[in-house]
Amino acid sequence: MEADEATSTSEVPEEFRPRIVAYCCNYCAYAAADLAGSMRLSYPPDVKVIRLPCSGKVEISYLLKALEEGADGVMVAGCMEGDCHFMEGNFRAKRKVRHAKRLLEEIGFDSQRLEMFNLSSAMAGRFAEIILEMTERIKKLGPTPLRKGVKD
Repeated sequence: MEADEATSTSEVPEEFRPRIVAYCCNYCAYAAADLAGSMRLSYPPDVKVIRLPCSGKVEISYLLKALEEGADGVMVAGCMEGDCHFMEGNFRAKRKVRHAKRLLEEIGFDSQRLEMFNLSSAMAGRFAEIILEMTERIKKLGPTPLRKGVKD
């Protein structure tokens, strides 16, 4: 079965709640997520935030493994371009995400399930918006075709 067939909207359960893995840099994206929580901003709850020292430390294998293990979507969130605490880590992360998206396309998997975002530590509202954007995008795509047989 091809990925497009497995994710058609006719097969999407009404109560589908996308599971998203978010790799966040410590200084900006994770701080924005923490601030969003402190401010009690509302956003979809099915997001697993993983803190990295820098978004540049994310590996392509992490991104693909998350999808392989049943995540409906994966995002990488780093510092604003030009403001990385580790000089160019966010640019490295962006290249890795771009490469992973190409790999996904080559195997016929929808690369829209993976995305990179940039934000500052003060952008709690934007963090909540990003989570909502990703959730809505994944809802349109439907559950990952790889979830079959994956335990919750």
